[in-house]
Formats: sequence, C-alpha cells, structure tokens
Amino acid sequence: MLKEFRDFIARGNVMDMAVGIIMGAAFTAIVTSLVDDLVNPLIGLFTGGVDFSSHMVRVGDGENAASFMYGNFVNACIKFLIIAWVVFLLVKAVNRVKDATMPEEPEEEKPDAPSQEALLSEIRDLLKERPQT
Repeated sequence: MLKEFRDFIARGNVMDMAVGIIMGAAFTAIVTSLVDDLVNPLIGLFTGGVDFSSHMVRVGDGENAASFMYGNFVNACIKFLIIAWVVFLLVKAVNRVKDATMPEEPEEEKPDAPSQEALLSEIRDLLKERPQT
C-alpha cells in the first residue's frame, strides 16, 4: 500500500494539482484586494456609496443577537465571479496555444461495417454448412 501511495504522489498530474492549489491560494489575496479595493468602491459609486461588507440583518436583541452578514456573501459572490472569469480566460488561452502548437492527428479510418445483406448472407451460408439433425 505504501508503494501505491508513493506511485500516486509521484504522478505528474498530482504535482500539477498541488502547484495549482498553491497558486490558487496566492491568487486569492490578489482577488480579495481587487474586490475590496477596486470593485466595491466602483459599485459604491453607482449605488450611492454602499459598502456591501457592512450590510447585515440583526436577529434578536442584546449581546446574543445573531447577525446575518449578507454583505460578506455578496462580496464572496463577486470574488467567485472574478475568479471564474479569470480561470475561463486562462483555460481559453491555454487551449488556443495548445491548438496552435500541437499538430492535429489524422483520424484513423475505421473499416466499413458489413451491410445487413452481407451479414444475412454469411449467416445463411453458415446454416447451409451445418449438418442437419
């Protein structure tokens, strides 16, 4: 089992995935800054200075009141959309480069399947050759 685990870890795609996760974590700081420092102020201009991060609904009274921070949820949705857009653009660019550098492999020609008549004729001939009982 230890050998299987070693082989699994040594595969190239596992290492690629690890690098992707590390880069994604580093990219999160950039996206957070982009949303908090650039996008939210722009949205605030159009919505009259609204800052989503401070929006909440309080349920209950006193110190034990629950706060539903829906503004933070809006910020998280904006961050998700930005990350999804950037990943889409990256995948599109990588596919374009890959298509430009990789020659297309010709499709293997598959032999034509026999027609229904040919199959029926073959079955008929096999039945004729079979000894009668």
